[in-house]
Amino acid sequence: MSQPRPDEFQPPPECPVFEPSWEEFEDPFAFINKIRPIAEKTGICKVRPPPGWQPPFACDVDRLHFVPRIQRLNELEAQTRVKLNFLDQIAKFWDLQGCALKIPHVERKILDLYKLNKLVADEGGFDLVCQDRRWTKIAVQMGFAPGKAIGSHLRGHYERILYPYNLFQSGANLLVSRVTLHLHPSVKSVSTRIRCNLELHDPKCFMSVSFVDLVVCLVCGSGGDEERLLLCDGCDDSYHTFCLIPPLSDVPRGDWRCPRCLAQECNKPHEAFGFEQAYRDYSLRAFGQMADAFKSDYFNMPVHMVPTELVEKEFWRLVGAIDEDVTVEYGADIASKEFGSGFPIPNGRLKVTAADEKYLSCGWNLNNLAMMNPSILTHVTADICGMTLPWLYVGMCFSSFCWHIEDHWSYSINYLHWGEPKTWYGAPGFAAEQLEEVMKKLAPELFESQPDLLHQLVTIMNPNTLMAYGVPIYRTNQCAGEFVVTFPRAYHSGFNQGFNFAEAVNFCTVDWMPLGRQCVDHYRMLHRYNVFSHDEMVCNMASKAGTLDVVLASAVHKDMVAMIREEQDLRDKTTKMGVRHVKEAKYDHLQDDERQCAKCRTTCYLSAITCRCSPGVLVCLHHIDDLCSCHMDDYTLKYTLDELLPMMSAVRWRAELYDDWAARVAETLEAKLEKKKGLPVFRSLLSESEEKLFPENDLLRRLRLVTQDAEKCSSVAQQLLNGKRQTRYRCGGVKSRSQLTVEELSSFVRQLYNLSCSLPQAPMLKELLNRIEDFQQHSEKVLTDEVPGVMEIQSLLDVSFDFDVELPELPRLRARLEQARWLEAVQQAGGRPAALTLETMRRLIDQGVGLPPHPSVEKAMARLQELLTVSEHWEDEASGLLASRPPHSIETLSAAAERLSGVVAHLPTCLLLSDAVRAARSWLQEAEQLQVRAQLHLLTCGTQRMFLSALMVDVQTWKESAAAAFLQKDSALTLLEVLSPRCEVGSDRSPKRKSKKGKEFPKSNKKKTPGLNTLTDVERALSESRDSASAVSLVFGSELRLRELESFSNLRAANESKLLPTADCMDLKVCVCQKPPMGAMLQCELCRDAFHSLCVRDTSDSCNSQPWLCPHCRRSEKPPLTKVLSLHSALRRLGARLPEGDALNHVVQTTIDWQHRAQQISKTCHLPELEERAETPPTLSHWVSGGHDAQDNTQVSSHESSSEKKAKRHLEKEELDAERRLKEKKLSHKRQKMNKKKLQRRPTSTSPRSDFSQSDDSDEEMAVCPAERCQLPEGEEVDWVQCDGSCNQWFHQVCVGMTTEMAEKDDYICVTCSLREDRK
Repeated sequence: MSQPRPDEFQPPPECPVFEPSWEEFEDPFAFINKIRPIAEKTGICKVRPPPGWQPPFACDVDRLHFVPRIQRLNELEAQTRVKLNFLDQIAKFWDLQGCALKIPHVERKILDLYKLNKLVADEGGFDLVCQDRRWTKIAVQMGFAPGKAIGSHLRGHYERILYPYNLFQSGANLLVSRVTLHLHPSVKSVSTRIRCNLELHDPKCFMSVSFVDLVVCLVCGSGGDEERLLLCDGCDDSYHTFCLIPPLSDVPRGDWRCPRCLAQECNKPHEAFGFEQAYRDYSLRAFGQMADAFKSDYFNMPVHMVPTELVEKEFWRLVGAIDEDVTVEYGADIASKEFGSGFPIPNGRLKVTAADEKYLSCGWNLNNLAMMNPSILTHVTADICGMTLPWLYVGMCFSSFCWHIEDHWSYSINYLHWGEPKTWYGAPGFAAEQLEEVMKKLAPELFESQPDLLHQLVTIMNPNTLMAYGVPIYRTNQCAGEFVVTFPRAYHSGFNQGFNFAEAVNFCTVDWMPLGRQCVDHYRMLHRYNVFSHDEMVCNMASKAGTLDVVLASAVHKDMVAMIREEQDLRDKTTKMGVRHVKEAKYDHLQDDERQCAKCRTTCYLSAITCRCSPGVLVCLHHIDDLCSCHMDDYTLKYTLDELLPMMSAVRWRAELYDDWAARVAETLEAKLEKKKGLPVFRSLLSESEEKLFPENDLLRRLRLVTQDAEKCSSVAQQLLNGKRQTRYRCGGVKSRSQLTVEELSSFVRQLYNLSCSLPQAPMLKELLNRIEDFQQHSEKVLTDEVPGVMEIQSLLDVSFDFDVELPELPRLRARLEQARWLEAVQQAGGRPAALTLETMRRLIDQGVGLPPHPSVEKAMARLQELLTVSEHWEDEASGLLASRPPHSIETLSAAAERLSGVVAHLPTCLLLSDAVRAARSWLQEAEQLQVRAQLHLLTCGTQRMFLSALMVDVQTWKESAAAAFLQKDSALTLLEVLSPRCEVGSDRSPKRKSKKGKEFPKSNKKKTPGLNTLTDVERALSESRDSASAVSLVFGSELRLRELESFSNLRAANESKLLPTADCMDLKVCVCQKPPMGAMLQCELCRDAFHSLCVRDTSDSCNSQPWLCPHCRRSEKPPLTKVLSLHSALRRLGARLPEGDALNHVVQTTIDWQHRAQQISKTCHLPELEERAETPPTLSHWVSGGHDAQDNTQVSSHESSSEKKAKRHLEKEELDAERRLKEKKLSHKRQKMNKKKLQRRPTSTSPRSDFSQSDDSDEEMAVCPAERCQLPEGEEVDWVQCDGSCNQWFHQVCVGMTTEMAEKDDYICVTCSLREDRK
């Protein structure tokens, strides 16, 4: 964006714009009174009517003809006009000298002769500037660049054009006369220099001349050099060209005037500046065509496309340009009474429609506004054009209205009916005198000839110039359909953007009354006539006191008091001056021009002075001395009324009601300190004004404003006192939405005490403020402490929650609290070295890094960091000592541990080092004891380690051998667990089975061995026992063994009870798979639980001679006794005692004891020798299918062979193990062959046991048919059928005589289930 030029116009700020609602728009005076406090600060304001308010244009366009004013734009601006007047004087001076003035150009710009002349005069004159060589300075001040010899050019132009004029102005050119003249001090040097020049030019010029010469030079008295004699065209006097000051080089070609005639011609008084009237009479249409053509031609674009900003800048450029002469015409002050208003009026020429009839009586209709009841002008009897009757204005582009204030400093309102915008500039009324002083200062020549220049509406000045001198100026663009209101004594000016039509009128409100009287005094000083008599208007209102509004009556009463007091003083002064004749006169019957003061042109009404010598001439009492030269005895005092005092009394009576209320309001508003009234008093005064219908005025508005402020302050104060802490939290992280800062609270308290109203909350808030200030002082003291206490800071923070204000100390206190807590944590950690770990130190350091900086924190951080560094060093050193290979001596490690003991921290590695030293010493002591017990010579430490290392290798070898003998392949059990009695029988079963067993078989009431409930307890007891004998007796005593037997007994009973034939097979869960029994089942000899043969047994197991044990009961490989005895002997040879060895010792003793008992029983019972035979494990299929008889038979057979089985199990273990391993190899080979077959299940089976038939192919091959004569069918597909009785067993269809069709149609019940049903 390009920067504006220094001389480019900068628009002033915008004035306020108001957009009233329909309700506000109903009463114009009420609305103007409402906006006055705001708008009078800018002098002007703009009012936009509500949307839809569009009065019809009622002016008679055809009859409207007017003669516009001619405006030359560069003559409007005050400073430009001064320059033009100066140039006119210079041009006239040289024209009378017979020379035409040609203004020179310097640097391609017209030389500003006025500015050059003024700058030289300010510097002391031509001679002083030349003497001090200030021409370069003058050139710079005129805006020329230095260094281009511009100063010499300016000097030449000044000496040629301006210097002779200044000599003429000073009278120096008259010094050549023979007549003795009093020389002006400023031109004596000039006269001397010129006389010297004359003497050098012609030495004989001062010789006596002959009286016979008819034409002689009035300067030198000689008639010689006739060709150089000049004859004045005005007075015929003769002068030599070289005798003139300054001398002329040539004889002028035109008419020439001598210095005397020149002075007479130039000193003639100037005519007052004013606008000329145009020679043409325009109709509205013709003027519009001319205006549009001018604007379009000037900007070379359609009129509606020219931006308002461009027109504004161009206007102010033109009014300041001397060399550009642009002339426009303005149709101003056209009487609406003659041509009709733009607003519709009753009985007017325009017949309004029914929809537009509302505009006839609308208050914003300017024909109605000035004469409405609230307007003071309704009491002016005469119709005043422009004030009480609207004036019309027809504008064109650049046509302007100059700076002025309205007559009698009244309000004005302007409405733009249609057309292009009108640009306004305004200054507030309080800046009126400032604006006048600035204009008089910048253009004093204009005000010397026209003191009331600003009342002539012919002078304008750039708003930027006024603003540069501190005058507040505001602007606005008034568009069609908008009002502009100007306020009393507000100077305003502006120009039109193009062709438009506006209408304006004046009005006065009650608040204008004091200003109206002040304006009359101002007019008297300027000798300006009054538009109407202010005194007469006041008396007219007083005569109607009974009908006046109470506020207006009060204003009239005050004005009358001032008027009567002044009149009484003037009459007393007149009497003292000697005026004796007094006569009553009726001045209200005279025209205003017949009763004007001859001196000040004030319209007289109350009194006047006349003299017999001057009939028809009168003066006001202020100018008695200016009437005539007659004696005072001849003067006559003529007065109008004697009823002034009675009228004032009537007005006073009318105004008393309001005055009493106003006095109480004023007293209440102006009360100080303890005399202030409470808020209820203000509310009662407001209620009284509403009840008595006092009109809106400044006093009422002020009372209402103060009351509203007091109520707001009271509400805020109560909120602050109540706290409103529901939006605050003790964490301090949330700021209340109603919080104030302490400065704001202090300012608010001062505001409370500065209110005109006394509020009860003020003292309480003052006390709250004092508490807050005490809190701040205490906080500052705590914050300056080196190490403040946590409790002290926390107490301050707790106190702060009572203050609903924003306290700047709170963040600092919270930060200090964190620091104090951290310091306390560091101190506590330092007081407990056992808890001060490296991690704790690092955590404290990390927390300290995030804290705000503070000396105490930094010191603690330094100490903590130092301790951490030392601790890490010792940890690393201890780690190195422990990890060193070969290891250090115990003396070295002891010395290091001794040094580490001085570190006040918990160092794990250092503790390990200390523990290692203590363990080494303990080990040495134990090693010495072992050597003593083994009757060995005491070995050195190194030899002891070698001995023990070898012993550990042997022990480990023995453990591996024992594990290989006892542990099964891929067993999850330990050697000690296999060799020790089982602490928890059935704990490895399924959770469901355990839960069911727990319900059916409650725990035994016998007391358990204390501390031996788990394998860990057993191992700990073995390790803590003194010797093997005590270990066996303590750990594997009868109580633990009995508990194992009792557990197995309970388990066997539970398993056998659930397998009774009366049990519900559908709910029974058996085997490791926890499914119902089906097909071939196996029963464990130990726990008596049932298992599916397909889940737990291979086909090779049928040849095993040992009793069959389930996977839960079979925990070891059961090695031969000889091998166990060899392992026992090897352990005794090692000389080491192990928990596993104690357990093996217990197993061996138990086995040998059982052997002795078994042999004794065999001998006593004369049992035959045991034979080796293979038996199949008992199957539940035979046991269940036989019913009661089968059960008895099975039990008997089992009883008969029980002793034989037990004997053979203990005597032939080694041979059976070899045979079992051979069978396992065969079984694995057979499984490989059987897995090649893919058998299909019976699709027609709908038995509830069908899920069992979905097992793997290998499992189906291993299924056993329970038929007594099973035919063992083979082939790709084998059909099965399930018994629909109570056994639910599966049979080959071919074995029971069933076909596939029969199985699908009929139910099948096996023989066993049929027999069982028959018995029932």
